[in-house]
Amino acid sequence: MKLPVAFFAIAALVVASTSPADAKGCLKGAVVGGVAGHYAGHHGAIGALAGCAYGRHRAKEQARQPKGQVPTGQEKI
Repeated sequence: MKLPVAFFAIAALVVASTSPADAKGCLKGAVVGGVAGHYAGHHGAIGALAGCAYGRHRAKEQARQPKGQVPTGQEKI
């Protein structure tokens, strides 16, 4: 059972690393999502895929923000 999960996790990392610009945020999100998925019911591979998608989303959002500007919803008081 662990072999297919390891295979899918490695395959996801290989696919994500084919383009360094697109993989930004994916590896960090995949690690966090994989660990969370493992502890939430032994669904590490699904968690890794979801974490990768979320990490890429966050990296794209941060890349769109102009330098020095605070993201919306996080204004300083």
